[in-house]
Amino acid sequence: MPGGRGASEAGTMCRFEKPPRSEYRDGHMGVKFAGEGKVEKTKGSMSTVAVSRSRMKLWMIRATTTVLLWTCVVQLTALGDMWGPRVLKGWPSCFTPSVAPMMGKLSSPPAVEKVALPPKRIYKNNGYLMVSCNGGLNQMRAAICDMVAIARYLNVTLIVPELDKTSFWADPSEFQDIFDVDHFITSLRDEVRILKELPPRLKRRAELGMVYSMPPISWSDISYYLNQILPLIQKHKIVHLNRTDARLANNGLPLEIQKLRCRVNYSALRFTTQIEDLGRRVIRLLRQNGPFLVLHLRYEMDMLAFSGCAHGCTNEEVEELTRMRYAYPWWKEKVIDSYQKRKDGLCPLTPEETALILRALDIDPNLHIYIAAGEIYGGERRMASLSAAYPNMVRKETLLEPSDLQFFQNHSSQMAALDYLVSLESDTFVPTYDGNMAKVVEGHRRFLEYRRTILLDRKHLVDLIDQFNDGSLGWDDFSASVKAVHANRMGAPTWRVMIPERPKEEDYFYANPQECLQLPHEHQKTY
Repeated sequence: MPGGRGASEAGTMCRFEKPPRSEYRDGHMGVKFAGEGKVEKTKGSMSTVAVSRSRMKLWMIRATTTVLLWTCVVQLTALGDMWGPRVLKGWPSCFTPSVAPMMGKLSSPPAVEKVALPPKRIYKNNGYLMVSCNGGLNQMRAAICDMVAIARYLNVTLIVPELDKTSFWADPSEFQDIFDVDHFITSLRDEVRILKELPPRLKRRAELGMVYSMPPISWSDISYYLNQILPLIQKHKIVHLNRTDARLANNGLPLEIQKLRCRVNYSALRFTTQIEDLGRRVIRLLRQNGPFLVLHLRYEMDMLAFSGCAHGCTNEEVEELTRMRYAYPWWKEKVIDSYQKRKDGLCPLTPEETALILRALDIDPNLHIYIAAGEIYGGERRMASLSAAYPNMVRKETLLEPSDLQFFQNHSSQMAALDYLVSLESDTFVPTYDGNMAKVVEGHRRFLEYRRTILLDRKHLVDLIDQFNDGSLGWDDFSASVKAVHANRMGAPTWRVMIPERPKEEDYFYANPQECLQLPHEHQKTY
């Protein structure tokens, strides 16, 4: 054992350090009395043993003390970053590299800037509202804004919304994986109380399924929630709204409700730091080459299957899209006339059609174009003409390293959030279909001082494209007609078109939140 070996060596060392006893003692120069040699030998032996034990104890004490001291040194070194600002940084030592440390003066920690929070709104809580959003990122984003406004108007406590995990995209992301949940809660505390989860007693009830759950009626005005939903919340204490898409009207709401919808959308719903940082990096890379255009090319497989649009697809692809449409029971429309739907302007433009329109609008072929979309159905075959016309096309997957996107894989909503940020900051935004992302980004860009958004009139364009393709319209006439159609479709200030009996056909609130914009006098209109 190490301890035994050390003790033995110490004893041996002590014996060798002991000088040989001199025969000259007490002035008796070499003279020994009878019996003196035996007594002296015995005393010498006892003395040697005593000295050895004493020195061994001293060595053990020194060794133990040394071990303890070095243990402290190691611990202080490991914790130097933690302790340094409080204990060590004012003293000259090996733990704190300081340019000119002053003895006896401790450095104070750097001041942390505090963000001023709005004061809490005090109100009598009428109960708790739980919501489960459905759809893709931007459909859920609009729904969250609606639910905050409803909770505020009903004086209830909102539980942080649950995101859709069962739709086509099967994204497992939670609210806090996409949005800054703490900012969401604190920035709205002067309007409505928001909690991350129910209080313990009510949470237990919810876990046991003892919650009243229902889908609200689509496009309802605020009186529906006041007269139908609030009494249910007061009765059951908790109400769970299990569908949230388009459940609040576009128009006819109090001005404070409309403004709160805007505040949630443009201020409270902030993406996580990870998404924001990556978005800024993509924008910085694009800006290195000058102005850039974002093309929201909505030509993914799910879009085509859902809409029934199959123009330019092979027979095998048409069959595949049809099978997919029938595989999802919540896609209610099954039998679709693809030809007629395209003629009515209800289909997304194909990549080939998009190339023609961008050229007709005189979009610079050297411009860098960012494709904000998922995987394009048909792949390189369908993208060939667009790539030939605009060789500087990029995607997030080509701008970034695979390691940058590894945490976003299989999280379509987080990928969509990245595209959303880049779309907002682009010099020009061109959506090829008026889906949820196109509409919400359009409205957000209007809010950001009307950045140019080319709103394609697909019904007119399809007719012009077919005339050009069959030779009845030359290129110059085709280009001039495309420009004329879109002269007033560049995202300039305008008022929403209202169709009270057909809310699905009127202008979407989040595409043009006019109540939150400074509209020029010439655009004001009385309804």
